[in-house]
Amino acid sequence: MSNVETDPAEVRCAASADDGHGDDAPLVEVLPARDVPLGGPRAMTVRRTLPQRSRSLIGAWCFADHYGPDDVAATGGMDVAPHPHTGLQTVSWLFTGEIEHRDSLGSHAFVRPGELNLMTGGHGISHTEVSTPRTTILHGAQLWVALPEEHRHADRDFQHYVPEPVRADGAVARVFLGTLCGDTSPVRTFTPLLGAELVLDPHVSLTLAVDPGFEHGVLVDAGGIRLGDTPVQRAELGYVGPGRDTLTLTNTSAEPTRLLLLGGPPFGEEIVMWWNFIGRSHEDIAQARQDWQNASDRFGEVHGYPGDRLPAPELPNTRLRPRSTR
Repeated sequence: MSNVETDPAEVRCAASADDGHGDDAPLVEVLPARDVPLGGPRAMTVRRTLPQRSRSLIGAWCFADHYGPDDVAATGGMDVAPHPHTGLQTVSWLFTGEIEHRDSLGSHAFVRPGELNLMTGGHGISHTEVSTPRTTILHGAQLWVALPEEHRHADRDFQHYVPEPVRADGAVARVFLGTLCGDTSPVRTFTPLLGAELVLDPHVSLTLAVDPGFEHGVLVDAGGIRLGDTPVQRAELGYVGPGRDTLTLTNTSAEPTRLLLLGGPPFGEEIVMWWNFIGRSHEDIAQARQDWQNASDRFGEVHGYPGDRLPAPELPNTRLRPRSTR
């Protein structure tokens, strides 16, 4: 999905040496979502938990939009014209509905519930995302992963993967990136990552073995949970820093609850993120914007979309500046 805010924020960020987790830091930090309208006459609104002023990265995860369930008859669904990306991988995950994906690599695929689409836009790629006519309810998450310096100009790539459900102590896991519950995804990434959907039965408490070198985020889609002893409600993201080899998730309700578990080692590199671009400096972003506006071969061409490309927003009048990060 494109970050099609009319006034996209700039983010320049890096994990600090201790990542803000001293002896007095809470075990779990709860990050609320903010509503972001994505433009158009019937703006699709998403709930954004990354980036924000209190935290910009969880591992290499740098962007998390959570949307729906939306009645497509009322909202118009998703129709994102050709738009560019640099320096990142997009991770598309649906709970309900279907989205048609086309990109300048020539990929033509569908995003369906329980199926991962991961696209690499290193040096440059462009793509479209359109909900299909048979979609009545649209509900899912769009996530981005920042590429490390040595790979941020990687070639275009697209991977599709359908993880098998794994049953684990009153829960079902679908591991789309990394390793969890004895299951490992074959999908290639440029830094170690964890990405999984978990559905917990009513009143279940599940303790997961996790990598102590990772920081983790739990994005609640439906219901409410306790992460350790801390409540995390629907659309909130619970953050836990490195150094813990287990996470305990408790479904506090009489209904199943669903969440996404994200993780990775602290990224440790400074990045600048604006609109759909990730770079290392203001100049990187300005060059990417200019290349897109000039229809450079850097981003290629998407075939099969009946409409024009998305123009890039205007850059701010000042240099892209850092926000407070942890």
